Amino acid sequence: MRRQQGEAQVGSPREQGLSGAMTRLANRYAVWRACAAPPATGFVSQPEPRSIGLVARGRQLLAGNFLLAGHLVEAPGTSIWDVPTGATAFHEAAQGFLWLDDLAAVADARARSVAQGWVLDWIARYGRGRGPGWTPDLTGRRLIRWINHAIFLMNGRSTEDNHAFFRALTVQVVFLSRRWQAAAPGLPRFEALTGLIYAGLALTGLDALTASAVTALAGECDREIDAEGGLPTRNPEELLEVFTLLNWAAQALGEVGQPLPPPIRQAIERIAPTLRALRHADGGLARFHGGGRGGEGRLDQALAASGVKALPGPGSAMGFLRLAAGRTTLIVDAAAPPGGRAGASAHASTLAFEMTSGRRPVIVSCGNGAPFGADWHRAGRATASHSTLAVEGYSSSRLDRGAVGMLADRADVTLLRPARTAEGQVLQLAQDGWRRTHGLIHGRLLVLSTDGRHIGGQDELRAESQADRARLETALGRSAAGKLRLALRFHLHPDVDAEIDMGGAAVSLALKSGEIWVFRHDRPRGLALEPSVYLEKGRISPRASRQIVVSAELDDFGCRIGWTLAKAQDTPLAIRDLERDDPPLLF
Repeated sequence: MRRQQGEAQVGSPREQGLSGAMTRLANRYAVWRACAAPPATGFVSQPEPRSIGLVARGRQLLAGNFLLAGHLVEAPGTSIWDVPTGATAFHEAAQGFLWLDDLAAVADARARSVAQGWVLDWIARYGRGRGPGWTPDLTGRRLIRWINHAIFLMNGRSTEDNHAFFRALTVQVVFLSRRWQAAAPGLPRFEALTGLIYAGLALTGLDALTASAVTALAGECDREIDAEGGLPTRNPEELLEVFTLLNWAAQALGEVGQPLPPPIRQAIERIAPTLRALRHADGGLARFHGGGRGGEGRLDQALAASGVKALPGPGSAMGFLRLAAGRTTLIVDAAAPPGGRAGASAHASTLAFEMTSGRRPVIVSCGNGAPFGADWHRAGRATASHSTLAVEGYSSSRLDRGAVGMLADRADVTLLRPARTAEGQVLQLAQDGWRRTHGLIHGRLLVLSTDGRHIGGQDELRAESQADRARLETALGRSAAGKLRLALRFHLHPDVDAEIDMGGAAVSLALKSGEIWVFRHDRPRGLALEPSVYLEKGRISPRASRQIVVSAELDDFGCRIGWTLAKAQDTPLAIRDLERDDPPLLF
């Protein structure tokens, strides 16, 4: 039986047209030249795996359930290179070999045999430059996995098979030494350079190819990692990926006694406290600007490997602010969305927040819809997919019609005032995302009590100047009803059980931990529970969830909505949250 799902996303994000053809030709020529290099004959020292997979995913692969890049294909008994799907993203993900982590996690004889067969099959089919896997970033990603799991892959193989393995490794290292510059700045280039360093230092006779890569990686750290330890994309999960790669490069250099250039070490030291600031109480990362929560245990592992103990400072971290008290954390997007090439997956999420209580996410963003196709990708970027106030039909930042995927009309933060008072932590913010379209400024006040049991909020839209009021009157004149509708949204995690309570005046939120939170607002009407979605990698379709929506209309030249989210009085201060989450399901 063969079944395919998730075929909506068929196109490739990589270069197309004449430029893409020239790049592919240059890559193939570089592979052809690399094939003439004498192969490495062994490892400098026995490699050990540093990347961690999931046993559940590995067993699904062994059963013939292939889930890559949001596409599920059921094809038992089929090689991963023969999976019947036209989804380019699926085949590119297969070429990156992240799935090898999952087979290595199973670690039994069958998993080893399948992994060895698929690697040798790749060498026979693609080892001389064919297929979609010969890009610098995919090659770097693939090399890291091959080195990580080399013992797993070589165990019990013939001398001829092992020679083919080392020859293929050598070709990829030499290819990267000549083509890493073709990788796009940011994560793709970090992957390419780290793969080159990691594999070049691990294989005998190839260390000379890594010197320029180490220098280049240091230069990328200076260019891409800012003084706050953030990336231009403002994507927390991407920052974790870069941090992990830098850790691996540092460990590889240390193992052969080579010094670590100061820019790489300093970048690691800047990123670590930033990631701690972006981590919720449950250990997951804030889900903004195309990023997810991060793989289970990945953040803790990376922080431990770095050896950096520094805690976050009092200011913003990559444009986010973290409020924490008791068991509660709030992470607020307190900066403009990224622009330019860094903004290809930016979200219109300015002033939105996520909230976690202990191990339980409560208020969330919908997340990154890219794995589910172009329509979901676009929807996930909209303001309505985040927990904040929105003008109906308008995001606070809007797509540039002339540059596909880029945000052109971006909201700017006009007020950012964090403080500590006797009541707790107070954060005042404002952004001007609707000033150009409607003459309106969005102001948001958040107050987290000292014990973490009460969150007070106020959201306001107002026209401040005469010019703003004139623009608002023009916008109202364009409306058929002469009114402007607003919606204050709080997207809930799928595990939150929500019910309208108190005769429609409140919403009760029951968490799996046993905690009860109650949401109230100060409007005379307009409270509703509506459907929502939770978008996460590793699933073939969005998870159904719900959202609290407070609807309102603009009164005069402004509108103000006050609200609270508080633990019920009978919820104890300390809860032993012993209920285990179910293991991640692929379907």
